[in-house]
Amino acid sequence: MRKKIINYINIIFWVFVIGSIFGFFAEMLYGLVYTRTLVIRKGLIYGPFIQIYGIGAVAYYLLISKVKEPKKAFFLGIAMGSSLEYLCSFFQEIFFGTISWDYSQFFMNLNGRACLLYGVYWGIIAVAYLKIIYPAFQKMKPYLSKTGSKVFTVFFMIFMIFDIIVSCMAGNRQQERRQNIPAKGPIDEFIDRTYPDELLNKIYDNKIEV
Repeated sequence: MRKKIINYINIIFWVFVIGSIFGFFAEMLYGLVYTRTLVIRKGLIYGPFIQIYGIGAVAYYLLISKVKEPKKAFFLGIAMGSSLEYLCSFFQEIFFGTISWDYSQFFMNLNGRACLLYGVYWGIIAVAYLKIIYPAFQKMKPYLSKTGSKVFTVFFMIFMIFDIIVSCMAGNRQQERRQNIPAKGPIDEFIDRTYPDELLNKIYDNKIEV
C-alpha cells in the first residue's frame, strides 16, 4: 500500500513538472507565431516552468485520462481549463496584487480572467493529451518506479518546493514594497536584496499590477 502511494505521488509530481515545462515552451511558440518575437514567460523564478500548465496537466491526468471519447474530452477540457485560469488569476490578484493575463477584450470573457477562445485552446490540448500524450506517458511510467528515478525525483522535488516557496515569498514582498511595508526581519531583508523589483519585473514581464 505504501509503495503504491509513493509511486502515485511520484507520477503526479512528474505530470506536474512535464506540464509546467510544456507550458513554458507553448507560451514561447505562441509568442513566435502571433507576435513574431521571442517571448520568455515564467511562472517561477528558477527554471522553465509555468505552474498553471502543470496544474492543468495533473487535472487532465486525473480526469481526462478516464474519458474515452475525444468530444467529451474537448468540452471537459474547456470547463477545466477555463475554471483553472479563473481561479489562478483570482488568487494571484488576492495574494500578490497582480494578474498575468487579461481577457477583457475577448469575446465571451468572464471578468477578464477566462474567455471562450482560450477555453477552446484548453479543449484542443485535452484531446491531444487523450490521444497522444497520455499513451506516451503510460509507456514512461515503468521507468519512474526504478530506484534511480526515485532518488532523482526526491532531489528534484526538493528543488521544486524551494522554487515555489521562494517565488511566492518574493512575489509577496514585492506587493508589500508597493504598499511601502518595510522588511519585518532578516528574511524579508534577504529577499529584498536578492529579488528586487527590477529582477522580478524582468522574470514576470507579462504581469499587470491591479
